Amino acid sequence: MAVVRWSGGKVSTEASVEVGRPLSGARLREAYVDSVSRLTFGLARFRDGAVRAGPLTLLRFGPPAVTDEAVEWPIEGGLLAGTRGGTWRIRSAGGHVEATVTAFRPRLPRPLYAASHLQVHELFTRLFLLQLRGREPLPGRSVRREDRFRAASVDAALCLTLARMTGRRRPGRTLAMAAAYHVLCWSVWGRTFGGIVMRQRVVASDGSPLSPQQAALRFVLMPLSWLSGRSLHDEIAQTDVIEA
Repeated sequence: MAVVRWSGGKVSTEASVEVGRPLSGARLREAYVDSVSRLTFGLARFRDGAVRAGPLTLLRFGPPAVTDEAVEWPIEGGLLAGTRGGTWRIRSAGGHVEATVTAFRPRLPRPLYAASHLQVHELFTRLFLLQLRGREPLPGRSVRREDRFRAASVDAALCLTLARMTGRRRPGRTLAMAAAYHVLCWSVWGRTFGGIVMRQRVVASDGSPLSPQQAALRFVLMPLSWLSGRSLHDEIAQTDVIEA
């Protein structure tokens, strides 16, 4: 899980995952550059030493320092940066890949940054690291599709019942209650009531608990899976449903 520290208006973050093999600094650099477009569905790209969204430069970096086991970029500005300074570093060592931001001063005030940009950064970093790890080995025995549907049906019935008990049932209230229920259960316990009944657990693709941001993304993407007949929410959110 991510660690966040503040000092003098500057933020530092750290996140890591276990990997089966070491990765070179050059490979980490290539993987990060490619991931910007992939993880933002093409809305942002890494181009000319900067993360750009259309004509906007979100973050501008200096030349990367690449070593045998790490790559590090100095942060030089952009719309999201309050001042020049800080570093973005990815390192592979000791069976882990870790990503750290050091002494970054955001442009937004701390409360707004913590509620917006920081949440996006933590989600992006976690998905990036999990994709670097890959989905092998599996974190456990996968659950059959029909059993997953049964668990989801139990949770849907529970959410509808709770919404009815709280007063007049409204779509917005029911949706908000369902979102809070799933995100809380997945990120804190790994299981909803349906998961307990069907003996299932939702985990990240490395077997670790879901972060709240990851759980929220999984919930938002669930309708895509229903429409496509594929587990797109698990593919994109880097999650799995395993036997508990």
